[in-house]
Amino acid sequence: MIFQIFMRLKNQLIFICLAILLLFPERSMSTDLAKPKKGVILWNMSDFLNAGSSVRLAGNPKLIEYKKDKALGFDGQNDGIFLEEMPLSGMDKFTIEAIFYPESGGNFEQRFFHTGEIRGDRVLLEIRTTATDWYFDAYIKSGDQQKTLIDSKLTHPLNQWYHAAFVVDHGHLTTYINGQKELEGAITFSPIQTGKTSIGVRLNEQSWFKGAIFQIRISPEALFPNDFLNFKND
Repeated sequence: MIFQIFMRLKNQLIFICLAILLLFPERSMSTDLAKPKKGVILWNMSDFLNAGSSVRLAGNPKLIEYKKDKALGFDGQNDGIFLEEMPLSGMDKFTIEAIFYPESGGNFEQRFFHTGEIRGDRVLLEIRTTATDWYFDAYIKSGDQQKTLIDSKLTHPLNQWYHAAFVVDHGHLTTYINGQKELEGAITFSPIQTGKTSIGVRLNEQSWFKGAIFQIRISPEALFPNDFLNFKND
């Protein structure tokens, strides 16, 4: 009798467990957190070393330590990454973020991200350097409109990690360093439709970047600092 009751309870328990699994499928928290939101592109620079024929590497970018992960180092002379894709196609608002390390000893003008055309519609994230410091330069061209957000007084020490962001919201432009707003402006903006992408240099292989880059993220919306990539310079 006791055995029969036990078996009935066991069968009921199995039925309840199966019902729970059907109603609430198992979800992996780590997997969900790793997946970017819809339409968001997240590039870990170290992944490009094994990306195959879809990516062209110039020079010899090297893996370097970044906290408990890996970043990619660029020598400021020959190292760059070239992609056939242009991730901003059709977007009238977007946010480009980079976690990067500008290193001393590079050229005065350096481009570490370029997407769009070489001379036509394009977006560039750049730095200008002195012997000890750097300042941010975000540039956009759309049709016959162009705008540069740059101020040589807004300097930061070289040889440190930083988070940079360029937010475009229907022609309103804003730059941030480590979550702090630096500059803003406006242009009459039409979405960029064609082109390619380079990292660590301009698309025409000029203005090489010296330093390291950990991640670049492109979001199809105008983000606020609370939504930026997690970053703490420690």
